[in-house]
Amino acid sequence: MRTYSGTMDLSVADHALAALAAAAAGLVNAVAGGGTLITFPTLLALGVPAVSSNMTNTLALCPGYVGGTLAQRDDLSGQRRRVPVLAVASATGGLIGSILLAASSERLFRTLVPFLILGACLLLVSSDRIKAALPPRPPVEQAGRMGGAPVTLAVSVFGIGVYAGYFGAGIGIIGLAVLSVTLDETMVRINALKQLIAFTSNVVAAVFFAFSGKVVFSLALVMAPASLLGGNLGGRVVRHLNPRVMRAVVVTVGVAVALNFWR
Repeated sequence: MRTYSGTMDLSVADHALAALAAAAAGLVNAVAGGGTLITFPTLLALGVPAVSSNMTNTLALCPGYVGGTLAQRDDLSGQRRRVPVLAVASATGGLIGSILLAASSERLFRTLVPFLILGACLLLVSSDRIKAALPPRPPVEQAGRMGGAPVTLAVSVFGIGVYAGYFGAGIGIIGLAVLSVTLDETMVRINALKQLIAFTSNVVAAVFFAFSGKVVFSLALVMAPASLLGGNLGGRVVRHLNPRVMRAVVVTVGVAVALNFWR
């Protein structure tokens, strides 16, 4: 692994590798989730410091959240009472998380990274069980009332936003689980809210990171369109791929990366 000396001296091959990793992450996110566990270690291998790698990764993969939210905007239209509250909560959390990351020293973040990665791996491994354990969804969509305990729901979403701004791997599973146990809604509408939470928290974090001076923009610029292409491909071939196999591959990579931090 190369060292980082304040400026990045990256070759065309380095950018191609980052773009390939982003395309793979987009595909994996569309099929099974966990794309960050591909792009983040790739950036580390290119010599980008851990904090900068995470910021660059957040900015690069942000367009995917935009696409996911737009794709389900019709499922948000009937939830007008809760959408503004949850959007503000997740955006505020994303800002706090991004500030915490920017304030974290490289040493502190590298100490936390293996635990964050292993936690994300555990979420991916348990995702099917988590979904199976979620309460049954009502057959008829409701009128978009706030639902659940509003304060508890808003605080929970704020917490998800903080995690998204700080690291973010596995946020989809976390959001789905939290919303499912706090809201009496259809899974389609819950998934739309999950997309909104991921979108607002990541966009706010990405904007903050863009002005932090720690983003490697040349990498982010090639990764962003590649992740979109990968996500589009994943949406087209999802029926032909086994999500469990893909999760197993991603988790294996994640565990290997986490263990490498303890070497």
